[in-house]
Amino acid sequence: MDFHFSHSWARDLPGMYLRQAPDVAPAPRLLALNQELAEELGLDAQALQLGAAEWFSGAKLPPGADPLALAYAGHQFGGFSPVLGDGRAHLLGEIVTPQGARFDVQLKGSGRTGFSRGGDGKAAIGPMLREYLISEAMQALGVPTTRALAVVATGEDILRQEGPVPGAVLARIAASHIRVGSFQFLAARGEVDKLRDLMDYTLERHFPGVSGALGLFDAVAARQAKLIAQWMGLGFIHGVMNTDNMALSGETIDYGPCAFMEGYAPGTVFSSIDRQGRYAYANQPLILGWNLARLLEALLPLIDPDSDKAVEIANARLDGISALYEAAWAAEMRRKLALEGEEPGDAALVADLLSAMTGADWTLTFHRLAGAVEGEGLLRPLFENFTAMQAWLPRWRARLGRDAVQRLRAANPAVIPRNHQVEAALHAATGGDLRPFHALLAAVTQPFVEDERYMLPAPSSFGRYVTFCGT
Repeated sequence: MDFHFSHSWARDLPGMYLRQAPDVAPAPRLLALNQELAEELGLDAQALQLGAAEWFSGAKLPPGADPLALAYAGHQFGGFSPVLGDGRAHLLGEIVTPQGARFDVQLKGSGRTGFSRGGDGKAAIGPMLREYLISEAMQALGVPTTRALAVVATGEDILRQEGPVPGAVLARIAASHIRVGSFQFLAARGEVDKLRDLMDYTLERHFPGVSGALGLFDAVAARQAKLIAQWMGLGFIHGVMNTDNMALSGETIDYGPCAFMEGYAPGTVFSSIDRQGRYAYANQPLILGWNLARLLEALLPLIDPDSDKAVEIANARLDGISALYEAAWAAEMRRKLALEGEEPGDAALVADLLSAMTGADWTLTFHRLAGAVEGEGLLRPLFENFTAMQAWLPRWRARLGRDAVQRLRAANPAVIPRNHQVEAALHAATGGDLRPFHALLAAVTQPFVEDERYMLPAPSSFGRYVTFCGT
């Protein structure tokens, strides 16, 4: 099988990678293969089924692969590291689809690189299947995302805090792995010519027709504002919005300590390492602005050769980020609430809804609005105190547009990856039983189809949910 790999990163961006082969998996075994995605990429799904275990585990490189560990920097929880890079990932190359779209093929959990910083470079079955599951759910929900092509068990145990666990490698597909941290890496080194090359490469790959550093920034900011508004509309919490986890393509990338909020609480945090709530649900729009400011800092040498003038221009751009996000959020909420047109009172309508919703299940509340167009539907059981919601409903109904019920059903999913079900499926898969994983995957990739088995919140016995990055 020929992947027809292209290698534009290796060709156009010298100094931004290390050539490094992945570790060889001793006994690879295919756990999951995304045949739909394979076909979208123009790959032979049948041949892929036969070769995926070796090709996507490091046991045998796919034909034409040229594995690279990519270099980048990043702010992690606010602290800057000038060199991070792929410490457990290898870019095999890029596939150009029959439609002309270019996608990276990267292995994650494929062994140590020059950027590993003491880590083992490996990944466990649970976190890799989590990324497969959540990214495919996001794809089905219409959220831009990297995707999983395959997960392969390596046949070796790796050591984690809980003890030895079976290892795995994820084959990830991305529009690219260009991150805010990619620009920070070159800016920190003062390599302005290479910074300009990266800007030109990014513009050509993702924003044809756009030119210059400010054009790039504006295009990235618009995509990111819409992306974060979509996350917020779904109650999704990324968990680790470091600058090295913000892709300039506008895709969601790196599904480590992520989860979907159930009971609405703005301060919800799932990540075990986010002890200060930096990346809490309600803080995600603020971090959007913070990360975009770091991108602008990296681009300063390309904005204007006069550093003072460059800073002045950049600050003017930063002043507009809040309004950009608020417009994206307003559009997202009008869609979820089936509002007709735009009216000055819409922001207050949304704010009052969120106030009334405190503690109520986020997904079910929005999903059951379709049944509340002409009555309370099944909303009341979701609230400990329904008084505020009862007062809100007539105001909302007065703003509804045509075909409101159909629009509400199309905008608000019935099924998301519920945390207790995700954990149960991953626990079973780690023990060798993949049936719960595939059943949950089937449900979350049909998110607007009601399936009572996957719609209910976690039982109280599940307790507080904590997620981990998997390293």
